[in-house]
Amino acid sequence: MKRTTAVVLSFVLGLLVIPVGVFLYFEFGHPPVAVADVPFPFESNVVKIPLSARIGREMPAKSPLAVNDANLIAGAQVYREQCSSCHGLKDKPSAFAAYTFPKTPQLWARHKNKPGVVGVSDDPVGETYWKVKNGIRLSGMPSYQTLLTDEQIWQVSTLLSQATSPLPAAAVDSLTAQ
Repeated sequence: MKRTTAVVLSFVLGLLVIPVGVFLYFEFGHPPVAVADVPFPFESNVVKIPLSARIGREMPAKSPLAVNDANLIAGAQVYREQCSSCHGLKDKPSAFAAYTFPKTPQLWARHKNKPGVVGVSDDPVGETYWKVKNGIRLSGMPSYQTLLTDEQIWQVSTLLSQATSPLPAAAVDSLTAQ
């Protein structure tokens, strides 16, 4: 009887030690919260895995907008006003993007291991639309669904999907530093 009581008591105490230890770890500020801190193992997967699943379920299959000069120019204007401070311009990366966690992607830079890809040009346009509209938790990417119209979100998403294609001169002018 004493042995059973001791086992049960040890088990209950063991269950209490873990949450108390976790609470104290967080309470005394030891988790990595600064941008320069080494992240927890698998920290990026906490968002990346469910994010990919949700986007895959909810993203629109195709854009309702035509890829034409008017939409690309309008998308470039939206990009310049709303996106460039974090994601950079064609010839000028964002000054603070390298100091964010996770790192803010520069949407006009070529990929290092995929030189034919610029920014998110290899993503489906519906995926970019979903990210702009809904934002991404724990990344600094805000939701634009109340800041931009649906048409503006599609315009900037369409522009980014065409980043490797020739753009109208007026769009290029909006996307270059002045």
